[in-house]
This record gives sequence, structure tokens and C-alpha cells, in this order.
Amino acid sequence: MPVRTIPKNYRNVTGIAAHSKADGQAMFESTLERDFISLLEFDKHISRFEVQPVKITWLNNEDKRRSYTPDVLAFRQGEKPTLYEVKYRSDLKVNWYKLQPKFRMAIKYAKENQWRFKIVTEKEIRTPYLESVKFLLPFIRQGASEEADMALLVGNLKKLGRATPTGLLEKIYSDPWNQARLLPTLWYLIGTGQIGMNLNQKITMTREIWSC
Repeated sequence: MPVRTIPKNYRNVTGIAAHSKADGQAMFESTLERDFISLLEFDKHISRFEVQPVKITWLNNEDKRRSYTPDVLAFRQGEKPTLYEVKYRSDLKVNWYKLQPKFRMAIKYAKENQWRFKIVTEKEIRTPYLESVKFLLPFIRQGASEEADMALLVGNLKKLGRATPTGLLEKIYSDPWNQARLLPTLWYLIGTGQIGMNLNQKITMTREIWSC
């Protein structure tokens, strides 16, 4: 569970996102944190994550108590858990002197718990891959309408080998209404990795897809 409540902030976007992998409420203090949480939710290798997971406290050189709460603790299959701090690069540049002691303590705390500590910025988060994730997540949450539609799409794609969303739908149905009906299930299959697509490029109806 989060160790502190995120207050409303009128300078940044704050809120709570609905994510199935989150332990407790997936609160965020900025749109950058929200986007990073979406990447964790989409990543099939992430089993769960916690937002605002721990409060690290220490005494500075003047014996004054200081504290720091990292943003996210994520559990990736086959790896050590990772404690993340999500920051804009401009914030790091301007406030590095103030942030550096906090990060040193986070590295120490993570090592003591057999974790890792990592800083991520908009450079790693805000990529074409993120746009694909944001597009596909609603279809994953919605789920496929019918198993028969899933089998229809996967089976026809196996026969074709490689195709495009447009080409696959036209192969199955000639009328636009049924093509449109299958489209959400196609996005669901791509989002869950049952049909392949390069998600590092913008998703379009003419992008290549293949059977996994």
C-alpha cells in the first residue's frame, strides 16, 4: 500500500489510475508518472508494482531528520525488484543538488533489500512505444468479445503468414460492418501478444502484423 497520500496539486495533474497489477491505489503526481505506470501495467514481464512504496528516513550531517519516498517499486519476473524515481530531465538538472542525497539513500536502501534503484525520465518513457501502449490498454481491459472471433483472426493470419490489419479483416469479411466488429478483438490480440506488431512504431491499419 502507498505509504503516503498524494494531495491535489493545481500545478501538476494528480489522480488515481485503475491498474490490475497495482498493489493498492496506483496514485500519480504527474502525467509522466501516469504514463510510466501505464508502461508497467502493459509489460507482460511485470507481475506487480507498488506506488509510493516506502518512506526512507535518515539524519543528515546536521543531525536533522530527512525523508524521501520513491515513486514506484516494480517486480519483474526473473530479476531483482526495482525502486523507481520518475522525474523530468529539467527537474533533475535544476534540483540535482537537493535530489542527490535522496538518491544516494535510495541506492543504499535498495541494496539492503536486494533491490535496484533507477531514475527514469521522459526520454525513456515518452516514446512511440508509449503511444502504442496507451492505445492498446483500453482494448486489453475490455477483453475480446467472443472466443470465436479470436480464433477467426488468429487462424486466418496463420494462413497468410504476414498481413496488415486492413488486409486481414478484408480476407475474413467483405462487408465493412463485420470488419469493424472484429477490429477491437484484433487490437486485444495485439495488445496481449497473441498477434505480433512492432509497437515501437505508430499503430496504423497498414502496419505489418504476424502470427505469434
